[in-house]
Amino acid sequence: NTAPGWVRIGGYTIRDHRSYGVLDMRGILEKSSNVGASHIGEDIGAEALWKNMRAFGFGKMTGVGFPGEVAGRLEGWRQWSVSGTAAHSYGYGLSVTTLQLATAYAALANHGRYIHPSLLKRNEPPSYIQAAPAKDCDEVVSMLQSVVSPEGTAPKARITGFKIAGKTGTSRMMGPDGTYSKKNYNTVFAGIAPASDPRLVLVVVITDPQKGSYYAGDVAAPIFHNVMAGALRMLNIRPDDLPDEPAAVTTASM
Repeated sequence: NTAPGWVRIGGYTIRDHRSYGVLDMRGILEKSSNVGASHIGEDIGAEALWKNMRAFGFGKMTGVGFPGEVAGRLEGWRQWSVSGTAAHSYGYGLSVTTLQLATAYAALANHGRYIHPSLLKRNEPPSYIQAAPAKDCDEVVSMLQSVVSPEGTAPKARITGFKIAGKTGTSRMMGPDGTYSKKNYNTVFAGIAPASDPRLVLVVVITDPQKGSYYAGDVAAPIFHNVMAGALRMLNIRPDDLPDEPAAVTTASM
C-alpha cells in the first residue's frame, strides 16, 4: 500500500509523484513508485538487496578492459542505515556506469545469465554467471513491458510492432557540497527489445537536461525509441507484436 503517496523512513520522507494506493510489483515498476520500492527494500533487507545488486555487476568492474573504466560505488550493506536501505531500493545511494546498467539489463534479458561485456566480437560462446533464477528474470522482463504502456512512465519508448521492456530513472545530481541538487537531474531509460525474444539492450543517459521536462519518460524515452527502432530495422529483427490477421472469409457458390 503506497498511500498516501509518501512514507517516513529513518527520519526521511520518501515521495511518489502522487498517491497510487495499493500496487502489485508490476504496478510499482509501471508507476516508478519510490514508496512501493522502499517497502520491498524494508521487507527483504539490506543484505539481500546488496547481494542482488552485486550479482548484476554493480560496484565492480565489468571486465571490458577499456582504459579508464570505473567500478561505480556500492557500499557494503552493513554501512546502510534504515533510510539507506530504502534509498538503494529505488536507485539512490549508489553510482553505476552506463555500461554496468546495460550489462545488468542484458543479464535480465538473457534469463539471468550475467556475461562480461566485450568491445570485440567473440569467436566462441562466452561463459556466464547465473545472477538470478531464470524464471524470476523472465518475469521481471514481462513486468517491465507495462512501463511503456499508456499507463506507464515511458509510453514514448514504444515501437510499433515490437514488445519493449524497460525502466525510467530520474535522479537528482550530486552537488559539489555532497548534497543532492534541487534543480539538476540525470535522466535514464534502459530497455530490451524484442521483449518476447530479446536481441538488443539500449541504455540512454541524459545528464542535466535543460529544456522543458526533466523526466526520463519525456527526455530519454523518445531517444530510445528512435535509436532502437533504427537498430531493429537495420538488423532485420522479426517483430513480435503485430496485430492478428483477420480470418479469411470464403463464400461458397450455390
